[in-house]
Amino acid sequence: MNERSGKRMYGERRYKGMSLFYRCLFYVGGLFILAFGATLTIKANLGAGPWDALNVGLSHLVGLTIGSWIVIVGIILIFVNALLLRKKPNLLSLATVFILGFFVDFWMAHLVNRFHYFMFMSQLILLITGLIIIGLGIALYLQSEFPLNPIDDFMVTIQERYGVNLMIAKLIGEILALLFAFLVNGPIGLGTLIIAFGLGPAIQFFHPYCSKLTGKFVMK
Repeated sequence: MNERSGKRMYGERRYKGMSLFYRCLFYVGGLFILAFGATLTIKANLGAGPWDALNVGLSHLVGLTIGSWIVIVGIILIFVNALLLRKKPNLLSLATVFILGFFVDFWMAHLVNRFHYFMFMSQLILLITGLIIIGLGIALYLQSEFPLNPIDDFMVTIQERYGVNLMIAKLIGEILALLFAFLVNGPIGLGTLIIAFGLGPAIQFFHPYCSKLTGKFVMK
């Protein structure tokens, strides 16, 4: 091996290492932003998204923090996904739910716990702001191509198992979460509908910008 090829190989390894670093950065940063947005929608008190409503309802009914229930529900979904597809559980997704659960509890305890809005317009602004931030966080963390949140993986699992398109698969997952949220008296309301119909467009809006940003740093 000559000196030139050795330098080239070293440069490629260094670039791949930096690429992995940026993927981790976008992954953790995206989940951090996502957790902040989710916490804002919960604090708006107009009704959370179906899965967040389920976690909040379980927290109020049984105890434990919202972040703890994000982890517990995520673990259950990992095994449900494996059962539906008759595959081994994707245990790497555990990292996503643990990080997300930790970040939600962090925001609830250290910052957003101070937000208490009771005027409708203030609540609506807080909800929409949270929705936009969630869209940004999801669009950013997806660029890392690391294991999906088990909720997102559940949507893909339904699509593969029953041969429906992603929109129908997402709708089925949201309806199931909404049903369980209703059974545990989770916060369901106008905000739930806004999030259900607005989250997809929010992700779609930010996706090309996040893709362009990560393309400058991450080797695909």
